[in-house]
Parts: sequence; structure tokens; C-alpha cells
Amino acid sequence: MTQSIAFAVPGDIRTLTGGYLYDFNLMTALSDLGVNVRHMQWGPDFPHPAQHHAAEALAQLQALPTDRPALIDGLAYGALDTEGLRKVAAPLFALVDHPLAQEPGLNPDIAQGMARREQANLDLARHIFVTSPHTGDILQRHYAVTADRITVVRPGFVRPALGPSDKADPPLILSVGLLAQRKGHDILLHALSRITDLSWQADIVGRDHEPGMTATLTALIDELGLSGRVRLSGEIDAAALDARYRSATLFALATRYEGYGIVFGEAMGHGLPIVSTRAGAVPETVGDAAGLLVPPDDPRAFGDALRHLLGDPRARKACARASLSAAEALPGWADAAALVRDAMALADRPFAAR
Repeated sequence: MTQSIAFAVPGDIRTLTGGYLYDFNLMTALSDLGVNVRHMQWGPDFPHPAQHHAAEALAQLQALPTDRPALIDGLAYGALDTEGLRKVAAPLFALVDHPLAQEPGLNPDIAQGMARREQANLDLARHIFVTSPHTGDILQRHYAVTADRITVVRPGFVRPALGPSDKADPPLILSVGLLAQRKGHDILLHALSRITDLSWQADIVGRDHEPGMTATLTALIDELGLSGRVRLSGEIDAAALDARYRSATLFALATRYEGYGIVFGEAMGHGLPIVSTRAGAVPETVGDAAGLLVPPDDPRAFGDALRHLLGDPRARKACARASLSAAEALPGWADAAALVRDAMALADRPFAAR
């Protein structure tokens, strides 16, 4: 069984986003299980790396011995030069949150090129780990990956110590996600502008991920007359985020796409009713009872869902109970790491890249 691996992650693994939290916690849990993990930190500009960052990444991989498998975060794996990957002697494993070409807003020609390269690179992988069944299904349907080469490794969760909590007054609508087009914060703001007759406040937590997004959202908040009720908190530490969850009444994320969405597990662990979209892996993550899901890019439907849960305490309590119940079934990080460790034993078996 594999006991020593290289784990390649672009950028700073301690960045407070879902993807980086996944990588950091998985790496830590693998080490706790006795796996010798060598962290390979690559340039921060993947999936569109500068030439020297891409060359450095391939050089590190090509220098690995044949008995040191490489687990590569999907933000980088699909962006590497395919011919360069063919020269890597070490067994390659990919960790895919969502395919690179699935990012909303991409130029269609760029997306097609990314998809072709990502499929070619996935063909070279011994095995592929995905964070949700949804992502695994996409790889099978659109990237010609067979089911036997995929293992679903959902994020692990540390259940919060729940106790008495002081809910914010007026009710707090909490949204957690990078300030990026994909997260749909603009849709949330338009939805909030439709329910200004109700009593509420809103907090959007997440760092500026795309150039100018903070300024864009700030301008939209002012334009919609929400400046006294909506706050952009930026990136906050774990203790502050836990306090936000405890004081929140609802969790709302108008995402346009999620390969998993680790924040939904966090919200359910705190027993929050959820308002989100039927996009990507959200339905299989949140389920039918923990909240209300509406079509993406529909501020009217999103606003109606917020209005319903804010105005109906019985519905809100039912969703809260379902959230807590669903959270009890979520795996821990040790479970996730054991899946990866055991599947990487495939590195000892013969493999012929297509």
C-alpha cells in the first residue's frame, strides 16, 4: 500500500477557500494516517500559469522517483502540458473539484481548448479522485473517464460544538463564498432588493477572487439601495466565521456552479436552513429537506425562497432540523484520507496510459 506520496497544490495551501481547505485538511489527515506526504507548492497562477511556473511544476514531477506517486490538485492538473506529463515516471493521480472548462463565463474557444487538454491529461492518470458524485458523472459523460477510474471523496467535516447561540436581530442572512462571478453574489443582491419590506441584514463573507469584484459588488449594493443592510466582510478567520454561522438565521448562496460546495456542509453542521440553486452538486449536497433550491440566475425565485423562510418559522425550523440530521451523516477527514490512501495502492499495479 502506498505510504509515501507527493501532493501538488498551486498557490498557498493555507488560503481560506473551500478548495484549499479541502487540500490542507486532506493532507493533514493523510499524515495522521501514517502516509509520508511531501507537499509540492506550485505557482499561484494556475489554471493559467506563467510559462516558468508551468515548467517548474513539470520539472518537479519529472524528478519524482517511480515509487513516489503524485496527487495533483485539479486546478493545476488539467492545465499542465500533456507531453510534459507523459515524461513523468511517477504514477499520476488527479484530484478534481470541477473540470476547468466548466467555469462559468469562459470564452467558448478557451473552454474547448481547456477541455481537450484536461481530457488528455486525465487519460494519463492512474486514478482520479472527485469531491462529489456530480463531478464524477461529468467526467464520465464528457471526458471519457470510466467509472472504475473514479473514487468519490467527499470533504470531511468537523462537527461544531453546538450550544446556546444568540441569533442576530434583525435576522442575519449569511453567504460564504469567493467574490467571483461563479458564486452568484450579484443574484443574491438582486434577490435581497426584492424583500426590503422584511426585517433582515446580510453578510457576504469571502475574499476578492476576481479583479474588481469587491468594487463591482459594492457599487451594486449602493445601486440597489442596500448599503445599510448588506455587508461585504471579506476573508475572515475560522473563529469569526464560526461566530457568523452561530448568529445567522439563514444561509444563502446563489451559486451558478459548484463541484461540491464545502460551505454547505458547514452551514448544515450549524443547523442553518439553506437557500441556494439547483446548480452542479448543490442538490446532492443539500438534499430535499434542508432548504429551498431554485434555478440559477433567477433573482425572483431566489428572493421568493428567502421571503418564504424568513416569514415562516415552522418551515425554517423544519429545514434547520433536516440540516442537522444531514450533517450527522457527513464523513470526517480521516474517512476521506483513508479512501485516498487505499485507492492510491493502485500505484503498485500495472497501468497503460491511453
